[in-house]
Amino acid sequence: MASETGAAPGPGHTVPDFGTGDGTRAVRAGLPDPVKYEPTLPGPVFAAHFHLPGEPTGPYTYGRDTNPTWTYLERAIGELEAPGRAVETVTFASGMAAISAVLFSQLRTGDAVVLPDDGYQALALLREQLTAYGIEVRTAPTGGDAQLGVLAGARLLWIESPSNPGLDVCDIRRLVRAAHDEGALVAVDNTLATPLGQRPLELGADFSVASDTKGTTGHGDILLGHVTCEDAELAAGVRRWRKMAGAIPGPMEAWLAHRSLATLQLRLDRQCASALVLARALGGRAEVSGLRYPGLPDDPSHAVASTQMRRYGCVVSFVLPDKEHAERFLDGLRLVDDATSFGGVRSTAERRGRWGGDAVPEGFVRLSVGAEDPDDLVADVLRALAEAAP
Repeated sequence: MASETGAAPGPGHTVPDFGTGDGTRAVRAGLPDPVKYEPTLPGPVFAAHFHLPGEPTGPYTYGRDTNPTWTYLERAIGELEAPGRAVETVTFASGMAAISAVLFSQLRTGDAVVLPDDGYQALALLREQLTAYGIEVRTAPTGGDAQLGVLAGARLLWIESPSNPGLDVCDIRRLVRAAHDEGALVAVDNTLATPLGQRPLELGADFSVASDTKGTTGHGDILLGHVTCEDAELAAGVRRWRKMAGAIPGPMEAWLAHRSLATLQLRLDRQCASALVLARALGGRAEVSGLRYPGLPDDPSHAVASTQMRRYGCVVSFVLPDKEHAERFLDGLRLVDDATSFGGVRSTAERRGRWGGDAVPEGFVRLSVGAEDPDDLVADVLRALAEAAP
């Protein structure tokens, strides 16, 4: 499905059967039908302009508008976001570009938007800008479906579930029904779950948004984001914003992202399984408090997450007694890099309080589980905890 401003589907494209498994779908997503002597995944197209005689009616005209490499990637992401359904995906230079495109393409002066107050820390910057544009910004926590309490009369509800970094979960179906009853659109930041962990469009959302810098591409080497929706008019507004802002992905980044999708199911299954093992091991440590992982049966988010998530993600969060204790722990890790971001094949961890934007204790640690052997990873974490003790 393509709007009048979007990339054409291209010849011979076959959408995988709805019953195809996640692994098969990830490996095959967005690929063209085979042509003799042609590559299975065409290489990146580096072009600022295209041959354009006569009327500009074709799919590719100018490099800020469309690019064949984006077309393949956008198809692939759409197939993962909503298998068997006609959707449109718009890719961006970063996750924040994708988030901004939804907010600024849909909101006008006098509108009200509901944001989570415990979401990604850059939402605070967007809140300031939205307010400066005369848009009313309301906030509430993710947990307990608290955003319902400030929804009346809103134009747009922004959900982040699981939330980053606290890993709270809300009932997306419930919030979507209430928002739509109010005449509001719903966008879900699905960065932490990825399309294989949760499908917001199937839960009723109007927009599924993600920073593909994280788990979707999974190697920590590119910045990318996307927006997927079923409504062609909504997609056209998002795409128009991308054109105006120039927040386009580079063709090399788009090609690398498409290549990386092939291993998404392999990566995610390993990461989620290891994250659960690690969370269980952390649960037995006296110095660890506030442990959160939606996959733990006793986690406050588990019951709701189990009704809407297909995988629980790779991020585990917990609190150590103080800043110094957390810093000693991070310094002692050998298999876990002290770095921001999450979702990569190499495990990372950081003390989130060092940024100053999250309402978390000074000893709060967000740990993103990678693809290392789980026994090695758990041993490294437990050793570092033991050595960090005062």
